[in-house]
Amino acid sequence: MSMAERFSSAKFRFMPDKLRLLSAQLHRGCPAPGSPLQPFRLSTTMRFCLALGLVSLLLVSLLLAPCMLRAQETDPAVLANQKKARQVLDATIQALGGPAWLNIQSVKTHGRSSGFYQGHPSGSIIEFFDTFVPPDKERIEYTKKKNVVQIFTGRTAWEITYKGKHALPQEQYDEYLRRHDHSLRVVLQQWYKDPDTILIYGKQTLVERKLADQVTLINKDNDSVTLEMDAESHLPLRDSWDWRDPRFHDKNHDAEEYDDYHLIDGFPTPFTITRYQNGDMTNERFIYSVEYNVPLRDDMFDADLTAQHIH
Repeated sequence: MSMAERFSSAKFRFMPDKLRLLSAQLHRGCPAPGSPLQPFRLSTTMRFCLALGLVSLLLVSLLLAPCMLRAQETDPAVLANQKKARQVLDATIQALGGPAWLNIQSVKTHGRSSGFYQGHPSGSIIEFFDTFVPPDKERIEYTKKKNVVQIFTGRTAWEITYKGKHALPQEQYDEYLRRHDHSLRVVLQQWYKDPDTILIYGKQTLVERKLADQVTLINKDNDSVTLEMDAESHLPLRDSWDWRDPRFHDKNHDAEEYDDYHLIDGFPTPFTITRYQNGDMTNERFIYSVEYNVPLRDDMFDADLTAQHIH
């Protein structure tokens, strides 16, 4: 989709619904309830003229969209805003470790995960051992015995227990993919590098009483994510995004907050990660240890072989 098409889609995507509604109203010969024209019935000629005018307005708007987009692309205020957004994101990448951070080969994490329901502790506390290989391989082992394992490779996901290997439930898999696709690493490595991604510097906000610079990125699929970085250290404080429930079609807001940074192998690493959905805390992770760029077994992400060793 071109930039002009994206602009048109963003600005005028609701217009066809309005035209269909008004067309139906005009066909019946009466305006919508509550309209100032409701007491009057419209003649056929008047209905035709109104419909023709609305169609003309829509066509003119769509024709002008590319021009409006080009004007925005050369507008000094827009260019200054994009420049500020790039400065903030570049400073964040540098604070995280620069090119070395972007090219990390593996991350091993040991920690504890606590579940929450409606913002209150659910009583679910579990130890985990996470091995991640960018861009899309991850193995998560749960409990001290490591007898529950989840393996993600590309767009496949397996859960292995003493009962064998099973596909991860779709709801859990969808949640994992949303977090992965909007994660700091994916956004800063992939979204930011894409020339079709739109950058918007928002404003300075407060995240856990820390002043933060806010940058929103909109990718070529019109998906967006908002990052908030510490205004002094430039380290990420919050990563948030919106998504629509596929079943009920209601809008949800997910967020991750990062705190308690430690310098590990030259990389500032958050040892507390808190997840929220629609403002309610859903999960909190406390990290015990992190290792970067460690050698891994060749069969680390082999689900069938893993199932043979879990009893």
